[in-house]
Amino acid sequence: MTDPILSVKNLNVRYFSARGLLHAVRNVSFDLGREKVAIIGESGSGKSTVGRALVRLLPDIAKVNADRLSFEGKELLSLSERKMQDIRGRRISMILQDPKFSLNPVMSVGEQVSEAYLAHFKVSRAEAKKRAIEQLASVQIRDPEHVYGLYPHEVSGGMGQRIMIAMMLIPDPAMIIADEPTSALDVTVRAQVLSLLDDLVQRRGIGLLFISHDLNLVQSFCDRVLIMYAGQVVEELRASELHLAQHDYTKGLLASLPRIGQRRDRLSVLNRKQDWARDLERQP
Repeated sequence: MTDPILSVKNLNVRYFSARGLLHAVRNVSFDLGREKVAIIGESGSGKSTVGRALVRLLPDIAKVNADRLSFEGKELLSLSERKMQDIRGRRISMILQDPKFSLNPVMSVGEQVSEAYLAHFKVSRAEAKKRAIEQLASVQIRDPEHVYGLYPHEVSGGMGQRIMIAMMLIPDPAMIIADEPTSALDVTVRAQVLSLLDDLVQRRGIGLLFISHDLNLVQSFCDRVLIMYAGQVVEELRASELHLAQHDYTKGLLASLPRIGQRRDRLSVLNRKQDWARDLERQP
């Protein structure tokens, strides 16, 4: 890997609660270059918390610290909120899980894409509209001039996700965090969205952090995989070598997957009474 776009060392996230500090992310470390890196794990493992911590979008009750959280040579945790706003959306974009909840229902989708451009560039609204239509076309939306004037409830789930991708790409970021970007899509549309993201990584040379719980998907789509459990990265390996995993948790995830052509009476379930699970969950 060439010089990383993002470098994370010992990232920790704690939440203040009535019962004291809840340690949600523990000593997570990884680098991201111009590649596709997946973070996988069960719900509650800390995947999305890591993604939001990178762009400082966690609530005020969260306490975030790290030995290093460097993006393009800048330490993100030491930046003022104003300087962070220049990076968030402009250099690091985040695609959220479901466009139905991410798009503003009272604004046309085109206005929302234009707004993402106007937030970072001093241009006229006419120029922003032109760029938005071009961006909608670049994510394979037919008749982008017509779609520009539609509202979120008037577009399908697949088109809504492409609109979200267009909105995140219009400032020309160096890195994208995609948090379950295809979970609300059917198989055919999912393949189209993944092909689009893959093309963007290859053609624009961006870094993609892909948050998912779909092992089969990341194995075929990503370059590297980080496996998280109880807020920690328990294993890291090439996506193509996921079947060679050594950690019991990763093996348990793989064993629980149904396989076409492989008949089993019951799927395996994770054994959380094993020493490795107890040790990880008990760490402060």
